Amino acid sequence: MNDKEKIYYARGTEELRMKNIRAHKLVQDFNHSAIEDFTKRAEIIKDLFGSVGVNLSIEHNFHCDLGYNIHVGDHFYAGYNCTILDMEEVRIGHNCMIGPNVGIYTAGHSIEPKDRNKSGYAIPIKIGIDVWIGGSCVILPGVNIGDNSIVAAGSVVTKDVPANTIVAGNPAKIIKNI
Repeated sequence: MNDKEKIYYARGTEELRMKNIRAHKLVQDFNHSAIEDFTKRAEIIKDLFGSVGVNLSIEHNFHCDLGYNIHVGDHFYAGYNCTILDMEEVRIGHNCMIGPNVGIYTAGHSIEPKDRNKSGYAIPIKIGIDVWIGGSCVILPGVNIGDNSIVAAGSVVTKDVPANTIVAGNPAKIIKNI
């Protein structure tokens, strides 16, 4: 975890519950929509996300917490089973590809066991332009991934990724400059 500012929230509030229900209904509509109904699928994502660029493609079985904290640029692709826990903002630049089974998590919880389930914190995540995140990766709270970078399949990203690098592993480390 890095030292970026944590935004705290209380779980179980009526306001948060209603926002989550709204998002889950839209996600359910999206995941059950006809694959070939590109217009309907795009409309649902535009209603769900905070902002959306052109030429968006998200495979089925997508999940998120709130939706409105997700901002994606032009030519965005997310593979099957993408989960974005967006208790804080997730900003993804143009021309980004996310492989299948990727988790992007702004949310976390206290390491202290007392009342851990009653509250949480979130730290924004930023993913630059022309980034490729391979399948089965996990991006943890507060991470920034620089432009043109690649996160190799199966990596767990716990710290910022500089631009023009390839990272791999658990925890992800720089293995090559591009």
